[in-house]
Amino acid sequence: MGRHMTRAGIALLAGGAALVPSLAFAAEGGAGFYLLGSKTATAGITPPPGVFFSNDLYMYRGDLGGDRGLPTGGRLAVGVDGAAVISIPTVIWVLPEDIAGGHLGLSATVPVGWKNTKADLTVAGPLGGTATGSTSDNVFTIGDPVLGALLGWEAGNFHYQVGTLINVPIGDYQDGEISNIAFHHWGADVNAAVTWLDPTIGLDLSAAIGMTFNAENPATDYRTGNEFHFEWAAVQHFNEQFDVGLVGYYYDQVTGDSGDGARSDFKGRVAAIGATIGWNFKVGELPVSTRIKYFHEFAAENRAEGDAVYLSISVPLSITKPVNAAAQ
Repeated sequence: MGRHMTRAGIALLAGGAALVPSLAFAAEGGAGFYLLGSKTATAGITPPPGVFFSNDLYMYRGDLGGDRGLPTGGRLAVGVDGAAVISIPTVIWVLPEDIAGGHLGLSATVPVGWKNTKADLTVAGPLGGTATGSTSDNVFTIGDPVLGALLGWEAGNFHYQVGTLINVPIGDYQDGEISNIAFHHWGADVNAAVTWLDPTIGLDLSAAIGMTFNAENPATDYRTGNEFHFEWAAVQHFNEQFDVGLVGYYYDQVTGDSGDGARSDFKGRVAAIGATIGWNFKVGELPVSTRIKYFHEFAAENRAEGDAVYLSISVPLSITKPVNAAAQ
């Protein structure tokens, strides 16, 4: 099997990697606004100018366990077990103009899906209150839209990217419930990524780093602290169609939670390692990029610990010639 990759193959891979949106559940519920594991293989590569569509099916199951508490829905939930299946469609537009030596991309994402949370015990009120027994909450609804912008460059085998994401709190938030897909607060994530990809040997080494900032949830008077995240990938592309590799992430909440609804600073931490397989093919003349990623979490603190799976697909809706190329 050949191990050489063309520039066209790299562009197709980038179309899949850069379309992964970066959002999840409210950090107040024990997970961050940034979707951990979203930037792994080819994380630093920007797609060519054009319009692209992707959908990521994100599946997660985990538990807090023991007698540890989790602030969620304005209550403290103890002995939490949760599962979620979220569909995350994203459209990204990469402009053809040269901006600071690179290309600017704009994106929009609107998640929709299901989440179930079970708790052995819930306590109402930020400073203690009425305790109730075991409870279960299901929700299937639409989450908050997320708007993004990125700027990407390349220099030989190195590819660089910086970006930001803004959570817009207009999704269907269920006030007082322990399961929510919408966050009900503004949030911003700033991130940077780098990829070294040698087309002659097909080796992809990627890393991404970022920080998430959260505003207060007015329904619960709860504000999650600043959250650091780091993701990495080591992937071997055997040809333009197939690749296999290792992936992982690390999350650390660097400042404590605050607000009248916060019982404590509740700093969270978790790490994960897993594997990924990518497969690219064509439907007629339409190139399609697919990827599966699996993560197993460990060393969790003040967060659920479990397993996550991504099933991703992306396609170009249109490809635009760069301005300098069109002028030649």
